Amino acid sequence: MANILVTNISEMLTLAPANEKEGRRITEKDLGIKTNQAMYIVSGRIEWLGAQKEIPKILARNKKIKEVSMKGQTLLPGFVECHTHLVFAGHRAEEFELRNQGVSYQEISKRGGGILSTLQKTRAISERVLFAMSQKRVDDFVSQGVTTLEIKSGYSLDLKNEIKMLGVINKLRGPRVVATFLGAHAKPPEFASHGEYLKYLSDRVLPKIKKLNLASRVDIFVEKGFFEPEESRRYLAAAKDLGFDLVVHADQLTLSGGAKLCIELGARSGDHLLQIRGLEINMLARSNVTCVLLPAADLYMKCAYPPARKLIDAGARVALATDFNPGTCPTQDVALVGLLARLEMKMTLPEVIAAYTVGASYALNLAKEVGSLEVGKYADFLCTNSSWQETFYSVGGRLPTSVYRNGQLQKS
Repeated sequence: MANILVTNISEMLTLAPANEKEGRRITEKDLGIKTNQAMYIVSGRIEWLGAQKEIPKILARNKKIKEVSMKGQTLLPGFVECHTHLVFAGHRAEEFELRNQGVSYQEISKRGGGILSTLQKTRAISERVLFAMSQKRVDDFVSQGVTTLEIKSGYSLDLKNEIKMLGVINKLRGPRVVATFLGAHAKPPEFASHGEYLKYLSDRVLPKIKKLNLASRVDIFVEKGFFEPEESRRYLAAAKDLGFDLVVHADQLTLSGGAKLCIELGARSGDHLLQIRGLEINMLARSNVTCVLLPAADLYMKCAYPPARKLIDAGARVALATDFNPGTCPTQDVALVGLLARLEMKMTLPEVIAAYTVGASYALNLAKEVGSLEVGKYADFLCTNSSWQETFYSVGGRLPTSVYRNGQLQKS
């Protein structure tokens, strides 16, 4: 990598103050807004940040350094998309119509739809074709300014094909990809009970995933009709003993105890959290669990939105993500997520920007590497000719004019 001097930055949002506050109780001051800035990048990381007029003379005179002018654009940290189910085959458009006619998610699943419908299609497809489909989706996220992207397995639910999915995830190019093993997404038809399946995952699958280094995180869908809290606790404890970070699909459809499991076991994040009440809100606010909120999924499911305002005011750390998947949230629109957070969850724009950068970096255990523009961190950023105040303002908008990861141009 060439050393790069980025100049003529009209406005930069560093998010450094938000990171110092660990993503809690964010105000506009925490965006770290600076004007007329420059940045020096060495081996993909930020070596120096400061005012354009204060560029060290040794840098300005060094002809071996590549200079890139931003021509008066605004820079923001690259977005961190911390919850997706991006690798899958097929679609579930017919279920969208069923839900519109009043059929519940659980009932669709009992009829063989839902996750199990995608399972059949994803098992049947070749790794080559699955990769090609997935790479196009990844490219769409990059075009929106995403530089770090979490992707879950969980649409195969057998060892062979879950490894196929994780293999695809780890080959995807563009953003920094974080792989999560979601074998506990639903019970596959080969098993008689959820408990039997979780034991199989604990005894045979998790050790294999760890040995092959295919994922750093383990997720589970804790919900009535899926995985109950007690059996989930044993499974997550086994994953933790193997060294995996923990994530929980928590309290989405019912108050199923997922948030309490997150806190008890020290999960990195609890995701969804629609049904939580005062007790859970206060417990999460006092914990180090990041609350990952997914309002586009709530829009598609016609659910009440999670209590973002109460979580934030109580001091909880919040992140936002798309939950992109073929069934309950078939959209990759990052702008829509942020707009819903503002309109429906009453989050301020600074809170939304911090949630999609700093908050999400904590959810992925990457806060020391990404999420804000600071010396020592990766040079992941997006550039725009618009004001930062136009972020998360227009549905379907593609704000960035260019996107950089590790100081290297990804999209222009």
